[in-house]
Amino acid sequence: MATRPIRYDAGARNVLGSELVPCSLDPVTGFFRNGCCETGPHDLGMHTVCAVMTADFLEFSRRVGNDLSTPRPDLGFPGLKPGDRWCLCAPRWKEALDAGAAPQVVLESTHEETLAIVPLGILKDYAVPG
Repeated sequence: MATRPIRYDAGARNVLGSELVPCSLDPVTGFFRNGCCETGPHDLGMHTVCAVMTADFLEFSRRVGNDLSTPRPDLGFPGLKPGDRWCLCAPRWKEALDAGAAPQVVLESTHEETLAIVPLGILKDYAVPG
């Protein structure tokens, strides 16, 4: 399979107001599969939260109908395990928060559009120490 060059939107901003940095290149995440939690008009799920997977969150996600643990080679999806970073839909992260299963977030890699769904103070409460 030919690989395409990884491209980033240099103008994208994170929730802290600075340049958005990649979330994960292993596994490659993001709506555009460029490693960044960028969004655009075709991203109806708003995949903007860079989250660090936990067993609790992966189980929660499976229970609500989005199994992120099972590999799907047909879709180029490796399946996630605790510790992996992944761009989550902001509404799903908020749903996990309300259910007590929200994973930690990487603020520098979480797109500013997330703030339309989750206040910065809450995101900071779940920030990966750094």
